[in-house]
Amino acid sequence: MGVKNFFGTCLGIVLVGIFIGTFAALLQKSGNPANMGICVACFERDIAGALGIHRAAVVQYIRPEIIGFVFGSLIAAYAFKEFRPRVGSAPIVRFVLGFFAMSGALVFLGCPWRAFLRLAGGDGNAILGIAGLATGVAVGVIFLKNGYSLGRNQKTFTSVGWILPLIMASLFAFLIIAPLMGDGGQSGPIFFSENGPGSMHAPIAVSLIVGLLIGFLAQRTRFCTMGAIRDILLIRNFHLASGVFALLIAAFITNLILGQFKLGFAGQPVAHTNHIWNFLGMSLTGLASALAGGCPGRQLFLAGEGDGDAAIFVLGMIFGAGFSHNFSLASTPAGIGFYGPHAVIIGILVCFFIGLTMREKIK
Repeated sequence: MGVKNFFGTCLGIVLVGIFIGTFAALLQKSGNPANMGICVACFERDIAGALGIHRAAVVQYIRPEIIGFVFGSLIAAYAFKEFRPRVGSAPIVRFVLGFFAMSGALVFLGCPWRAFLRLAGGDGNAILGIAGLATGVAVGVIFLKNGYSLGRNQKTFTSVGWILPLIMASLFAFLIIAPLMGDGGQSGPIFFSENGPGSMHAPIAVSLIVGLLIGFLAQRTRFCTMGAIRDILLIRNFHLASGVFALLIAAFITNLILGQFKLGFAGQPVAHTNHIWNFLGMSLTGLASALAGGCPGRQLFLAGEGDGDAAIFVLGMIFGAGFSHNFSLASTPAGIGFYGPHAVIIGILVCFFIGLTMREKIK
């Protein structure tokens, strides 16, 4: 069996899930925030803060893991001749879906990956988030069964597929140089937190290497938390789910070994106990991801292999992160943001509008 075929096996994706779960816990041990060894939504939120898109001083840092995800996927795509620059239809819709996927995630305080990592760390609040994620994806599956589609994508110029990787390369340069580019070179736009979650990070080289490896492996296996739930509901296929379960178990065991496991609901790191909005926030993220065709992590890997539609979704998430913190949508450990519930309800209504109106006739 060749390397290419191995990644398509159940054993292949299980080993990738073990790798992600183990190294997510190790990144936490190396300096990343507790129960946040890897979180696509949180890390993109930190990047938005570093660029001054929002000014929440405790969540500003250019996370090398996100850069690594894109370039790891890019390397894998070129190595296996799967770099296929492509674009599709409805870019504004994909941007909006990314925006609301982030809005829901920041009400819950974590992306789908972090929901499972929070559970692996003992955070009982994650149970509501995962239940909400499954519910949102289930609603998305109903739309898919009834002809929902954003349209087919088509081949485009190679340069289009390189746009997001080049943006990530620029971010890495900003991370290393940390320039002061404001008036007289004395301020911004690169802002790094001096305290709070944004100030907590593993060494840059460690974060980047782990991100590259995860990006490479996830591109090969099509690892996706949303896709795992979708495939169970739509075609009764547990292939992707086996990788997610492996992530959960590996992170749980590693947390136990490292002394990072703390069971309970109250006092969990970067989390709140409002169960209703934990559930509904992640429901919105699950629904938006289902309509977009992949969870936030999967969108980064797709962008790395040249998918311009996924890149639009990623940019929508980054913009959504800035908006959420600027206008009191995002939650904090003290509780949900003042306008967080409004954003979730509006987001769910917008997703329903998209799911109901963008349908092809089923033959």
